[in-house]
Amino acid sequence: MYKLLTLSLLSLTLTLLPLTSKSLEKEPVVLIETNMGNLKAKLYNDTPLHRDNFIRLAKSGHYNGTLFDRVVKNFVVQGGSSDSRNAIAGQAIGYGKGVTIDAEIKPHHYHKKGALAAPRQPDRVNVFKESDIAQFYFVVGKKYTPEELDKIEKSINNPIKKAIQKKYYTPEKKAILDTLRAQKKVPEFRAIAEKIKSDINFEWENNTDKLYMDDEKRKAYTTIGGVHHLDKEYTVFGELIEGFDVLDKIAALPTDRQDRPFKDVRIISVKIIE
Repeated sequence: MYKLLTLSLLSLTLTLLPLTSKSLEKEPVVLIETNMGNLKAKLYNDTPLHRDNFIRLAKSGHYNGTLFDRVVKNFVVQGGSSDSRNAIAGQAIGYGKGVTIDAEIKPHHYHKKGALAAPRQPDRVNVFKESDIAQFYFVVGKKYTPEELDKIEKSINNPIKKAIQKKYYTPEKKAILDTLRAQKKVPEFRAIAEKIKSDINFEWENNTDKLYMDDEKRKAYTTIGGVHHLDKEYTVFGELIEGFDVLDKIAALPTDRQDRPFKDVRIISVKIIE
């Protein structure tokens, strides 16, 4: 039995080693050269589909010569669409041939300023939130106050809490509890009340739609800014590490009604440098 246990543990260790090694791999760094300056970003290893496909497209030259064709103030700067290459002034662009991959939405990757993410088609035609890695965007966003974040959390969480409470604290259960209270049947009252409370707490704790901003996220949104409502909706697969001044310059450009800058912001090349 001891030998079998030892062999099992050895087998498990050998199985986990590649995973541990993979998770400790250095994150790839990409250099995006534009006619307004350079943007340097790292790609997350825990979003491998997006990382690998972005690298593949970059090496093939897919992004070279395309534009940052969508610039929305206090929101995002988006580019990479194939139909933006050699587009004439005023032409509607951003509808080039897509490369769709599965979503890799992680709760610890959020839309702080500089976040690198993939756009996608809306939910009505894309229920699984699949990404179009043929394009990408950097978050610009805005700075929030702590009070604004509190209000955002409450606006999302309070309706969820009320719906869960309504599910378990029904009129029928209330009537039973009222009767037990009137009859002063304390043990029976407590048993039912505690069960209702336990069911509500369990469902609330396991609810994936609720919003919780930890200290790290709150610090990011209040100091550098971001776009909170994109969280859990789009895959963030990297972040800007150099070139925030360039991002700000692009984000400040005047645009037409289609959010295309009047001055073309051309992506000269995208290179994997580390």
